[in-house]
Amino acid sequence: MALHIKRIYQPKDDKDGTRILVDRLWPRGLSRRDAAVDIWLKDIAPSPALRRWFGHDPAKWTEFQRRYRDELEKNSSAVEDLKRHIGKSTATLLYAAKDTEHNHAIVLHHFIGRR
Repeated sequence: MALHIKRIYQPKDDKDGTRILVDRLWPRGLSRRDAAVDIWLKDIAPSPALRRWFGHDPAKWTEFQRRYRDELEKNSSAVEDLKRHIGKSTATLLYAAKDTEHNHAIVLHHFIGRR
């Protein structure tokens, strides 16, 4: 299994494999056709409360990671659903955040990778 992460605004690539949107909200300014999303898993994204609390503030990054991992631990059905869609093939987790170093897809990628 090869699992990648990528901003959804980047062009689709043949190396992406199954393209899985892991945001709760649809990305702004992007049509469904242009997004080329194979699967949209809203329930794997951070809760609205956690997303609002984090606000993409790098100063909160360490605590955000801990809180999101806790949410993932409690959300085993969504995690299992994601793993089922990934299977043994190549997949790319898509996210919309501008910050490529502090976003939930990074946490999710590490979380899935150690399972």
